[in-house]
Amino acid sequence: MDDSEIIRLYWERDEKAVAETDGKYGVYLRAIAKNILGSAEDAEECVNETYLSAWNSIPPQRPERLAAFLGRIARNLSLNMYDRRRAAKRNGGEAAAALEELGECVSGREDTESELSARELARELNAFVGGLPEKKRYVFVRRYWYADAVSKIAEDIGTTQQNVSKMLERLRKQLKARLSERGFDI
Repeated sequence: MDDSEIIRLYWERDEKAVAETDGKYGVYLRAIAKNILGSAEDAEECVNETYLSAWNSIPPQRPERLAAFLGRIARNLSLNMYDRRRAAKRNGGEAAAALEELGECVSGREDTESELSARELARELNAFVGGLPEKKRYVFVRRYWYADAVSKIAEDIGTTQQNVSKMLERLRKQLKARLSERGFDI
C-alpha cells in the first residue's frame, strides 16, 4: 500500500492504518528507536507511541513524506524516553556517545536566547549536512540522527572504525567552525 492510501486510512479513522503503517515502516521505526534506546522492549514501546501519535496527528496534518514524519516522531519519542531513563539510571550507550560527541559543537544551554535561535540552528545544521558529499552526509546522519554505532557504519561502508571515527571528528570540527563563524554560542 502506498503512503497516500495509508494517510487516507488515517483520515477515515480506519484502524487498518496502524497495521499498514507497521507493515511498511515498522522495521525502520524500530531501528531508529533501538539505536537510541539500546533495548528492543523500549524500542517497541516507542514505536507503539509513534503509531498513537500519528493517529492523533493525522488528521489534521497531512504529511507529504510519511516515512520522514513517522521517523521524526519515533526519534523524538525515543530521545525523550532516553532522557527519562538516563536521568533515572545514568546509563550510556550509542545515543549517549553520539550526543556527547555533538556536545562539543552545540551549546547545551537552555535560556531564552538559545530557544529563539533554535530554528536558525536547525537551518544551519540542515545546510551543513546538505552541503556534505554523499558519503560524509551518510556517515554523519547515520551517527547523529540514527545513533548508529561507529562499528556498524564502518561495516556498511566497507572501511575501518578508525576511518569513520576520524571522518566524524573532522566533520564535528567543520560544524563547530561553521556555527562559531555564524555567531552561535559554542
